[in-house]
Parts: sequence; structure tokens; C-alpha cells
Amino acid sequence: MAKCLYLTTTEPRSGKSAVSLGLMQMLLRDVQNVGVFRPVITVDPNDGKDYFSDLLIRNFGLEVPPGGCHAYTTFEARDMINAGRYGEFLDGVLVKFSEMQKRYDFVLTLGTDFSSKDITFEFDVNADIAANLGCPVCILINAFGKSTAQTISSTRQAMDAFYEKSVDIAAVIVNRVQEGDETIAADLASSVCGEDCPLFYVIPEEPVLGKPTMEDVRKWLDAKVLFGEAGIKARVDNHVIAAMQVHNFLSHVEPGSLIITPGDREDVLLASLATRLSRNYPPIAGILLTGGITPGENVTRLMEGLTDRPTTVLGVRTNTFKTMDMLKDLYGRIEVDDQAKIAAALAAFERAVDQKRLADRLISRVSTKMTPRMFEFSLIQKAQADKMRIVLPEGEGERILRATDILLRRGVAHIALLGDEDVIRSRAAQYGLDIAGARILTPDKCDLFEEYSETYYELRKSKGVTPELARDAMCDPTFFGTMMVYKGDADGMVSGSVTTTAATIRPAFQFIKTKPNASIVSSVFLMCLKDRVLVFGDCAVNPNPDARQLAEIAISSADTAKVFGIEPRVAMLSYSTGSSGKGEQVEKVIQATQIARELAPHLAIEGPLQYDAAIDPEVAKTKMPGSEVAGHATVFIFPDLNTGNNTYKAVQRAAQAVAIGPVLQGLNKPVNDLSRGCTVPDIVNTVAITAIQAQAEAKAKAKA
Repeated sequence: MAKCLYLTTTEPRSGKSAVSLGLMQMLLRDVQNVGVFRPVITVDPNDGKDYFSDLLIRNFGLEVPPGGCHAYTTFEARDMINAGRYGEFLDGVLVKFSEMQKRYDFVLTLGTDFSSKDITFEFDVNADIAANLGCPVCILINAFGKSTAQTISSTRQAMDAFYEKSVDIAAVIVNRVQEGDETIAADLASSVCGEDCPLFYVIPEEPVLGKPTMEDVRKWLDAKVLFGEAGIKARVDNHVIAAMQVHNFLSHVEPGSLIITPGDREDVLLASLATRLSRNYPPIAGILLTGGITPGENVTRLMEGLTDRPTTVLGVRTNTFKTMDMLKDLYGRIEVDDQAKIAAALAAFERAVDQKRLADRLISRVSTKMTPRMFEFSLIQKAQADKMRIVLPEGEGERILRATDILLRRGVAHIALLGDEDVIRSRAAQYGLDIAGARILTPDKCDLFEEYSETYYELRKSKGVTPELARDAMCDPTFFGTMMVYKGDADGMVSGSVTTTAATIRPAFQFIKTKPNASIVSSVFLMCLKDRVLVFGDCAVNPNPDARQLAEIAISSADTAKVFGIEPRVAMLSYSTGSSGKGEQVEKVIQATQIARELAPHLAIEGPLQYDAAIDPEVAKTKMPGSEVAGHATVFIFPDLNTGNNTYKAVQRAAQAVAIGPVLQGLNKPVNDLSRGCTVPDIVNTVAITAIQAQAEAKAKAKA
């Protein structure tokens, strides 16, 4: 089997960026070291970068080799081919590709951009390159605006052209298929025979991927931001030229409209801004003022005061007709900072493509190592397999909303957001986010409020809680969200982006409580090193656990490791290995190890161990020879919070590890805490982790 794949299209705007994202994610799940190669790049005059390779490199954190990951620029290739040096051109591509193959376990190669006027010639160039590189090909067909018959015909022609050059076609992906045309793949497969029949997949049209944002409009027209920079990422779904009177113009406003009007039409400008403040009109994307005319001083002052729901207003010097003519050719691209579009692209690929089957066909060597990105992908996949209901109490926060958009697009979980519904929907529209699939609840206005208040009162009246105090507690989104988990209306909760750890987990301690076999709640961090994932516990909750508590933490951490596909080999850490040292802390670890062995005799556990003896096989040979854990530990249990917290942070910084957590363990139902400095990917990962914990709880309950 090959160690490379050549992705090529047959025409522009086929969705190569979206499909390349899906292919790269698929490859990174099984191959540790994947490179991206482009025989010919189209350089962006603004930053000198190639859009396609830059998107993959930055989104997936790929290594860029010295000298870059391309052979030629479009201009260099054109000059060589026009000068009759076509053979030299192909040789140069092969040399560069061979260098890439030496560096990477797998190379995803992206064909040319079809930016020339001669599409047929450019297609032949891609076929020649693929043949010379010895790469199997994935042909990407653009079905947008074509009939089923036309799409099938163009697909067969493309396949015949590659077969004529003895190129192996691994897969054919028909992209941007309109609703009702999903039988194309079956029709193609039934008409192609032979042992090496390609895999056929159909990806439906995903409108969001081709829609530009206000930022795209700004760049395309070289426009100036006059107002509302915060809304620059809003998606443009349609254009409305406002040349009529306001009462007539308003009837044409639709969700995501870009209002285009001359700069002196302040009546239209103010009416457009007012739609963002009215529940009776859909949220617009933004406003584009033409003719180089800017609003007067008083109107500008008025706009600057609208800070709650800012709408982006752009200005251009061209007249309305010319501006609209220029916008006809604008096509939204997937930018690396647009996580919503990236999530939509990956979700569409995941739904349409049998990734395991395609990967089995392509990948010759499967890595046994686990990179951080592989692990993060595995979290998403596990969560997707059985979608759980996760409640996010901090539903009005921007990071939470952006994460929700991604979680829903990827199908990671069913999401419930708590907060003021009007605020949540308004902010989501302002940021250009799609949270339509989320359940939104305002605690004190929700039908569940009285029931939850009564339940909380019954659970806590022995602690002095009155009905009034119970109602006050349920007004708190964290208490309300925890009660949703307790009552079975949610499977897990994630909070802490703006809430303290104590405030996040206090309700869980009060009425979710610990499992029957656990006396304490503890935590672990999933430490994603360069080539493996380790479990560190307890680094966040218990300051100084006694021997029995430490044994419980070890067993719980091993169980958590198994939930996430990590084979638990538990190292009980101390400043002494074996009997080499004495002291109260060493004795505690010795006792904890003995207790853990009695409670879980099946568990591979060793202690006391120093960190180097636990992780380094060579050190282990000297300090603890013959141990199945020493040198191969995957679960590291620290004797106290001071040691654990400092160690995980030291490893995180020194080894450039990704620390996912803290993941709470020991509770009857999953509740997890975020750092107040968390990023959107952190939230996505934590929700996926919580969903996986909920899956494990459901399975355990079903067995019982």
C-alpha cells in the first residue's frame, strides 16, 4: 500500500479545502507524522502564503520542512512549461516530493488550483504529476449546478483520463451534491468493475462553507471598517441593495443579509441598524456603504453608542452598481480562524465518508504512538458514537457559544445552554454562530424551576435550607445545571469558564455526591505528550490525601484511563523507589499501594516509584528491575496536591505537552470544571470528555 495520496479536482470551487481538512484529520488519527505537499502553489500577494497548505499546516499544527512544502509557484511552473521544459518541471516536482517522503510517514499531496484559463491542460498536468509520483489519487468532482447525468459523465471522463496514465484511483468524492442526487455514488459504483474499484462517496452541498463573512467582503473590496469591528466574522447569506424607501426596503431583509446602500442614505443605515434591536426582524450580517460617503457626525455618534449588539458597517469608494458587480465573484473560503466553517467541513466529511475503509486502503503503516491531535480526534469520535446530553451553565459567554457551534456541527453532544435566551441568541447572531440545535433554558423562567427548587429543598432541608433559599439556589445556573444532571435531564455538566472551581463543583458535592465505592472526589489531567498520553492524578482537588484516599485516587485514575482507551499501568510516586528511602510520605505511598492492590488485585500497580523510574525504561532496569509498571507507567499518582499540581505544569511547559483537564472522578454523574483561561478547543475537549464519561456511566448502569 502507498504512503501518499494525491487529491485533485477537475475545476475550481470544488471544495478542495473542505475535503483536504477531512482527509488530513482522518490520516492523523492513525499516522503520527503526516506532511502536506503541493507541487504548484498560488501565492497570495498580501502575505506570500499558499492558502491550501497554510490552512492545513496551521489548523493541524503540521511541521513545515526547511524550504517549504511545495516545488514551484504558479508563475515558475508556467514559465517552465511555456519554455518547453515540461520534463524538467516534472523532475523538479518528483525531487521535492522524494524529500518529503523521507521526512514523513504519509504525504497528502494537493493538486493545482485550476487558476488558469485552460482547465483541460491543467487537469492533464495533475494526472502527469500523480503518475510520476506514484501516488494513488482521490478525484474530487464538483456537482454544484449540474444534473446527475452531467456529474456522472464528468466523473467517468476524469477516471478514464487517470486510468490512461496508469494511475491508481483510490477514491472518488462527488462534492457539493444537491438534495435528491445522493444516488450518484451507487450509480458510479455499479458501472465500474474490477478488483481495484475506487471507493465512491457523495458529500452534499454545505451552504455555510461557500458563504463569505464580513471580513471576506472587507478584504475582497478593500473596504474600510466604519463601525462594529466585533461583528466582522458574521456570515453573509444574501445581498440586499437598498435603493427604495425604508418601509419598502425592510420587507426585503432576510437572515444574514448584507445591506448595500449609498453612504448618504442615513435613513437606510439607521433602519438596518434598528433591525438588530428588534425581535420582529432577522439578524443582518452587516451594512456596506458605497460611493465613498460616510455618515454625518451625529449619526456616527449614534452608531458608536450601540455597543450591546454591534453591526459591522463597511465603506467603499466604488458606486453601488460596480460594488455589486464585484461582489458577484466573491466566494467564501475556509479561514484557519473560522472554527465554525472548519467544524462544518469536518462534520460533512465524517457523515459522508467511510473513513476506516478509506484509511485501510491508503495507510501502509499504522503508528502505535498517540499524538495530542490523535487523542483529541479520538475523543470527538468516541463522543460522536453515542451522543450524550451536556449542559453548559455559562451559556451567555462568547467562548461557550463558539464551542457550542462547533460541538453541534461535529455532532459531539446534545447541548443545553443556560442563561437569558434573548441574550444568548443575540450574541450568537452577532458572532455569526449557528446554535439552532441547542436547548436554551432560562432557569427562573423554565418549567422545571419549581420542581428543581422543591427537589433541592427536600435534599438539603436537614442542612437548614428553606424553600426560599432553595428557589434562590436554583436561580444560579450552576446549581440549576447540576440539578439537571441529578434529575436525569442532562447526562453531564461542564462549567468554570467564568466560574471558580469551588462554585462549579460545590452543588455536585451537595447532591450528586460520590459513587458508593468512593469516599472522595478526585481529578486527573490527561497529559498529551509528543508521542503518548499519560494520566496524572490528583493535581487539582485533594491537598493531602491519606493512604486509603490515595489508593482510591489510584483506582479511580486507572478506571478513567480505561474509559479513554489508555491501558492503565499505575505508578505510585514518591521521592523513593522501592525501599531506597524512608520517611512518613514514603510510608504513606507504601500503604496506599498495598490498599490499592487489595481493592483491585487485577490492577498493574507499583510503588513507591520515583518519576524517572516510572517513565524511563533504562532507569527502571536499574532501580526496579523486572517490574511490569516501572519504565512503562501510564498513570502517575502523586502523593499530594503540591507535588501533582507543580509537576503537571512543569511537564506541560517543559515538554510542550497538551494538558486536558482537570477531569473529575468519583462522582455519581460527570461534572467537569474548566479553567477560567480556557480556550474554545479546551471547552470542546472537555465536553467530549464529559460525554465519554457519561457513556461509561450509562454502560455501567446497564450492566448493573
